[in-house]
Amino acid sequence: MAAERTAAKLTEQPQAHVLLRGEGDPVLFLHGWGTSSSLFEPLLQPLQRDHMLIVPDLPGFGETAPPPAAWGVNDYAAWTLALLDRLDIERCDIVAHSNGARIAIVIAANSPQRVHRMVLTGAAGLRHRRGPMAWLGVRWYKMLRRMSSARAAPAALRRYAESRAQRRGSEDYRAATGVMRGTLVRLVNTDLRSVLPRIAAPTLLVWGDSDDATPLADARVMEKLIPDCGLVVFERSGHYAYLQQAQRFVRIVDVFLSGQG
Repeated sequence: MAAERTAAKLTEQPQAHVLLRGEGDPVLFLHGWGTSSSLFEPLLQPLQRDHMLIVPDLPGFGETAPPPAAWGVNDYAAWTLALLDRLDIERCDIVAHSNGARIAIVIAANSPQRVHRMVLTGAAGLRHRRGPMAWLGVRWYKMLRRMSSARAAPAALRRYAESRAQRRGSEDYRAATGVMRGTLVRLVNTDLRSVLPRIAAPTLLVWGDSDDATPLADARVMEKLIPDCGLVVFERSGHYAYLQQAQRFVRIVDVFLSGQG
């Protein structure tokens, strides 16, 4: 296999845009929501010396088209496994961030024979119980959305409701459009807590101590529930700890995937 094959086009639906680099044992990289394979670029050069790196743009991001309908995590997992099948990869290591880690968790739990080792950083997948104020906020947001599209309502009222709705909801939700907005809702409303004990692959969690998107408390829960799991905390780092301390992250990943740690 060539040392680097950039932007190989595969025939999945949606068609996959994927970077393939290096030679050796395969490592699949799965990026987070709202990003693309390009965000892993600082990690690829040092790791491709000893590994074959598989770095796709997930459907709806980068150069891969959105899914045909609102997808959940199981749909993304099936798409990813189809990609590996297309590349004749029976088993691989996985390095995944945020929503990519959500997909990796499902693959490792439901298809354990496909995963050798996993490194999850800032992993999403735990749904937190909403308090009364959060519940009211969601109800108010939905009411504003209905009002903004109600044809019977005066135009001024529709504009007011739309402007108020635009100020509510997460930044990711406001940025998402079309099928990706429904996809985001399906993903964030899925709690993977119950599948974590089914993960057989040795798993390393790498977390920023100041992560405000997936708090360190989530890492503590995952560490307890995944049978063979360790946790490394990066000080003074946030949700993108793997980029904030890229050299340190690469060293840790290299050692862990080699089976030395």
